[in-house]
Amino acid sequence: MTDPTATLSRLRRPSLLVQAAHLALKDFNRDRSSRKIFGEQAMGSATDRVQFLFDAEAIADAERRAGDAAYSVPRHIELLTALIFETRLLANTPD
Repeated sequence: MTDPTATLSRLRRPSLLVQAAHLALKDFNRDRSSRKIFGEQAMGSATDRVQFLFDAEAIADAERRAGDAAYSVPRHIELLTALIFETRLLANTPD
């Protein structure tokens, strides 16, 4: 994976979604959210977690753009919040 921070900064999403994700960061509970997002499967490395989140968020964004009935705004915000959190955590992890 290329630099996840740079990849995250290149995402173009509606500002309301991004603002909601940033606001949700202050109450973000990694353990609770991880179980909800990843299920019982253990995600290996931090890089694997971030890649999974990028992929899941891309699917949510495609659903949003298509007007798909399966699209969930709260789920999209949850994914963006987790993606921002995990990307920051990965960026602050020494090599």
